[in-house]
Amino acid sequence: MFDRIVSELGPWTWMVLGFILLVMEVIAPGIFMLWIGIAALLIGAVSLLIWDAGFWTWQVQVLAFLAMSLVSTYVGKRLAGGRHDPTDQPLLNRRGAQMIGRMATLAEPIKDGRGRIKLGDTIWRVSGPDLPAGTQVRVTGAADTDLELTVEAVLS
Repeated sequence: MFDRIVSELGPWTWMVLGFILLVMEVIAPGIFMLWIGIAALLIGAVSLLIWDAGFWTWQVQVLAFLAMSLVSTYVGKRLAGGRHDPTDQPLLNRRGAQMIGRMATLAEPIKDGRGRIKLGDTIWRVSGPDLPAGTQVRVTGAADTDLELTVEAVLS
């Protein structure tokens, strides 16, 4: 079936596939299909140039497309991969990390390793050693994936 499609459309097979992938990227953006679509367009351009070459069978075209997809995805990631410029506020979007070192009073006791403190206008879940409510604690850590702080008792 693929052989028939390739023989009927000729080198335009890859151009059609490339445009379909680019349209899919517009419909469901994620920047992934963009690079594969570009690879298909590049293979289409090469196919236009060397279509009649004896070695340019559909199997070679598919292998070239797979290789070009990997290369274009890698290059695209390098070009569009996030910028890692230094900032004057490295903890801006890491609210839990901003709390490390702060002192608080337990709003609820820590039982079985879990409790709650109030810092500012937010009640935070905390983990730490079992302590009664009202104990002064210091925030010693913050989970990256959770709004939970780690605390330790402050010795007076």
